[in-house]
Amino acid sequence: MIYLHDAIYALHPSVITINGDTAYDAQGNEVSYDKSAVEIKLVELQTAKTADEQAQATAKASALAKLTALGLTQDEVKALLGA
Repeated sequence: MIYLHDAIYALHPSVITINGDTAYDAQGNEVSYDKSAVEIKLVELQTAKTADEQAQATAKASALAKLTALGLTQDEVKALLGA
């Protein structure tokens, strides 16, 4: 899961800690940020994560199909994957 704090950190690399809605740098100074930009970044990060998860699932399904097409049984495939 991607959180609002992840978006703040992504947009403001100088931020090292967040307390509530307030972000701070290494010296303890408050770092101001645009909440609407953070919301946009949050959606962007969530979309990227969902796409990555889907790509991994697709790659796994493709690999399983290829192994099965080679004549491996489900048990053999599971043994290869350590499942």
